[in-house]
Amino acid sequence: MKAPSTTAIVTLATVLLYTGALVWWHLYTPHSDLEASLPGADNRPADLARAADDVRIGEFFMKYDVPFTSGDKSGVFPSFRGAGRDNIIHSDIPLNTQGDFPILWEVTTGEGHAAPVIYKGRVYILDYDEPLLSDMLRCIDLESGGELWRRWYRVRMKRNHGFSRTVPAVGDGFVVTLGPSGQLMCCDPLTGDLLWSRDLGKEYGTEVPFWYTGQCPLIDGNEVIVAPAGKEALLAGYDLRTGEELWSTPNSPSFTMSHSSVMPMVLGGKKTYVYVGIGGVCGVSAALPDKGKLLWSTERWQPSVVAPSPVRMSSGRIFLVAGYGNGGAVLQVSGEGGQWNARILEAYKADKGFSSEQQTPILYGGKFYGIIPKDGGPLRERLVQYDPSDLHHPLWSSGPEERFGLGPYMIINDVMLVLAEEGTLFLYKMNEGGVPTLIRKQEVFEAIDAWGPLCYADGRLLVRDSHRVLCLKVDS
Repeated sequence: MKAPSTTAIVTLATVLLYTGALVWWHLYTPHSDLEASLPGADNRPADLARAADDVRIGEFFMKYDVPFTSGDKSGVFPSFRGAGRDNIIHSDIPLNTQGDFPILWEVTTGEGHAAPVIYKGRVYILDYDEPLLSDMLRCIDLESGGELWRRWYRVRMKRNHGFSRTVPAVGDGFVVTLGPSGQLMCCDPLTGDLLWSRDLGKEYGTEVPFWYTGQCPLIDGNEVIVAPAGKEALLAGYDLRTGEELWSTPNSPSFTMSHSSVMPMVLGGKKTYVYVGIGGVCGVSAALPDKGKLLWSTERWQPSVVAPSPVRMSSGRIFLVAGYGNGGAVLQVSGEGGQWNARILEAYKADKGFSSEQQTPILYGGKFYGIIPKDGGPLRERLVQYDPSDLHHPLWSSGPEERFGLGPYMIINDVMLVLAEEGTLFLYKMNEGGVPTLIRKQEVFEAIDAWGPLCYADGRLLVRDSHRVLCLKVDS
C-alpha cells in the first residue's frame, strides 16, 4: 500500500485544526459571569432618561458677568406692535432724519424672525439654539448689547424657515413668552427667575401651526391672553402673577391656531378680544360680567394661512388680510340688544385690492399703510396708502425701485420707517392729509429675510434678519 504524501497529511491536519477551532468558537463562553444590563443598573440620574416630548419649561438658567449700562433709560416698547398695539410711536426724542443711523451693536441669534421688546434699558428676545435643541429667552443691555441672562429649556424641533417667531410681552415684574412649540413662560424681567409656565399642547391639545407658533401673548391688566385654539379652549386668560387660568372660551367653532395674534378692540361699545384662527374669525368678551364668552364668530373668511392680525377700522368694522393669494376682507360686527352678529361685507383676492402677507397694516391719520404681497399684481412688494372707504384703488404707492418684500414698518412721530427684507432702511415723511414722501434711505446690513417687526425706545431702533439683531442710534 502506498504511504500518504506529505501534502495530504498537511491538508488533513489543517482541516482538523480549523474544524476544531470553529467548534470551540461556538461552544466557548468567554465571559460567562456577565449579567444582563437592566434599567437603572448603571445608576444614571433619573432626569437624564427623558422622552422626546418631556419638555420642562424654563429648566435652565445662566447669568452673565456683564455690567448693566442702561440705568438711565426709561423708554418702553412692551409688546407686539408697541403699547397701543398699532405700531405708532409718540416720542419726545427727535428722530435723526438727516444722516445715517450708526450701528451701536449686533448680536447673533438662531435662525428665526422673533422680534425683541424693550423695557427700561433691557431688551428681551425669544431665540432658539439649534445645537442645544432649546427655546430660550435672552435679556440684553440696550446700550451695550451685552447679554445679562438667559433662561431656556429643551424642546426638539426641526428647522422650517427658522424657529422663533413671537414677540414677548414685558412690564413691571414680568416678561411673558410664547415659544415656537406653544410653551407659555413667565419670568422676572430683572433676575430671570421662572415665575410660572403653561404648555398649550399638553393642556389644550393645541395643534402648532406648520411654521411654528407666530402668536404673540397679550397682556391686558393683570391677565395674559392667548388663543390655544385647542380641542376644548379657543381663548384663555391667566393670572399674570401666578399663571392660574382665570377663564377660557369653549372652542365651539372648532378653530385651530394660526400665526395671527389676539387683538383687543372696542366694538359696538363692547371691549372685545378679536382672533383670526384657521377656520374663521371670532370675538370674545373682554369685560365683566361675561368675560371669556364667545360673542360672535364667522366662517365666511378662512384662509389656510394667516399671519397679520386684525385691525379695527371703526366701532363696527374690522379689516382682515392674509397672504398666499387670500387678499383682504371687511368684517362688520353689530350687537343690538345683546344679540351679536358678524358678517363679511366684502372679500377680494390679493391682486384686487389692499392686502398683506406678513406684516399687520397700520391705520394712521385715517389711512391704511402696508406692503402689497408678491402675488398682489403690479404693485407687489411696494408700500401703499389706501383710504378705508375704498380698498381697491390706492391713493399712493412707493416707486418701482422701492420694494420691500416681507419687510416690517412702523411710524415714529411723523416719520415712517420701512425695512426692506434685504436690509435697506427707508424713511418717509408722513404728510398730514397727503401722501408720504421719501426722505432718505440707508443700507444698514446685508440681510437675509429681515421679516421680524421693528422695535423702538429711547432713541434706539432694533432691527433683525434671520440670524442677527442690530441696534441703531436713531435720535438726533
